Amino acid sequence: MNLAASIQERVKGLLPDLMGIKFTDVTPDKVIAQLAVRQDLCTTGDNLHGGAIMAFADTLGAVAAILNMREGARTTTIESKTNFIGGAALGTRVIGESVPLHKGRTTVVCQTTIRSEAGKLVALVTQTQLVIAP
Repeated sequence: MNLAASIQERVKGLLPDLMGIKFTDVTPDKVIAQLAVRQDLCTTGDNLHGGAIMAFADTLGAVAAILNMREGARTTTIESKTNFIGGAALGTRVIGESVPLHKGRTTVVCQTTIRSEAGKLVALVTQTQLVIAP
């Protein structure tokens, strides 16, 4: 089983699964996933809700952090900064790419870029993950 499939299996029944996040490329240096913009993830204006964008980015950053921690360690987000740049319309798909900028002993800092399937920037998220020792 490849790493993306392994992560997909690991989140079954959890929020990322309920949201429909599909992991496509997962390595310690980069996590890529897709999310279909469904009605139940939208605002009344038929655009992807900011909370859904943040949950998508938080999931990708957490996976990137997990892949860069020693075995048995856990993580939790201690800071997240989101810049909303553009919308993502109902019926489209967004692609997120999370890259660890800092892989430390006690923290991992990731930057997640979310784009429309046409390549338009939707959001830029920087988050800090606390590494909790086993």
